[in-house]
Order: sequence, then C-alpha cells, then structure tokens
Amino acid sequence: MLHLHQFYTIGLLIIANIFMTFAWYGHLKLQQINVVTSNTPLYIIILLSWLLALPEYCCQIPANRIGFDGNGGPFNIMQLKVIQEVISLTVFTVFVTVYFNGETLHWNHLAAFVCLVMAVFFVFYK
Repeated sequence: MLHLHQFYTIGLLIIANIFMTFAWYGHLKLQQINVVTSNTPLYIIILLSWLLALPEYCCQIPANRIGFDGNGGPFNIMQLKVIQEVISLTVFTVFVTVYFNGETLHWNHLAAFVCLVMAVFFVFYK
C-alpha cells in the first residue's frame, strides 16, 4: 500500500536535487553562455551557489524527516540515501543532456543507471 509520506518524500527529494544540480553545475553553463567568465571571482560563484543551495536544504531536510521510519515515515535511512542518489543522478542526467550541448549518453551511462535501479531493488529487498 502506498504511503502519502512516500510521495512527499520523493517529491521533495526531486525538488531538492534540481536546486542542488543547478547550484553545483549551473555556473558552468553560465560560463558557457558568457553570463559569467572564467575570470569571475570564485567567491562570487560560491555565493551564487549557496543561494541555490538554501532552497535545496529547505526541501532535502524535510524530505528526510518526513520519509524516515524513525519519524513514522516509510523508509529506513539506507533506503532514503539510495533513493536520493538515484534521484540525484536522474536529475543530473536530464540537466546535462538538456543544458549542455554535445553531452550525450553512452552505453556505459545506461549500464550504470541499470546498476542504480538494481541498488534500489536490493535496498528494498526483504
């Protein structure tokens, strides 16, 4: 039976990982399109990334609290982490293929993704 907290947890993790991906890699795209340059001071890039990381944390922390079985949620800590990693890599893959021209998926990327899906299967296996 599906638990409402599963949807909240996964939804918040997806939102958090979108912000995280833009915080970690968005400045590289901004550099590609000349919004910032390689001469832009690193502290400026870090501050901009921190501004994006705050909403990420505002979603990530509640997702973990809501989803954690110690708080009445449906997932144990290992399941939460594996779910987060799969979401993170999914969001990253979409981000790279959409925003970075020339980046393509190869067979080894797909093989790695299959391994992640298997990790989710095994972490939930009783």
